[in-house]
Amino acid sequence: MLKKKNNRIETIIGNNTSFKGEVEVKGILRVDGNFEGTIRAEWVIIGPEGSVKGDIQAKGIVVGGKVEGNLSAEETVEIESKGQVIGDISTKKLTIIEGGLFEGKSIMRKNGANVVEMVKG
Repeated sequence: MLKKKNNRIETIIGNNTSFKGEVEVKGILRVDGNFEGTIRAEWVIIGPEGSVKGDIQAKGIVVGGKVEGNLSAEETVEIESKGQVIGDISTKKLTIIEGGLFEGKSIMRKNGANVVEMVKG
């Protein structure tokens, strides 16, 4: 999943937390609560109980909960078995574990260029 030398999570939005706004993290952000707004981080993990309404930009994104918004990842997006993404995804590598839900358009990039564009849903 995470291929950083230091897999330490720097910022957590906890289970009983709701947050609105814009977040920028130099490191890993984990969302287990409710977030509405824009997220920019190296890595973003949406926990099984986490919910995001807004766009996410990162090197890598792992969705175990629900995201309503567009995802843009330099390296990879993974939708876990109970994960849901309603929005468009732009990345080099997209993995959807059996049971995961994706409604939107995916743009697969290789070396910064759009290679394949397909509609899923």
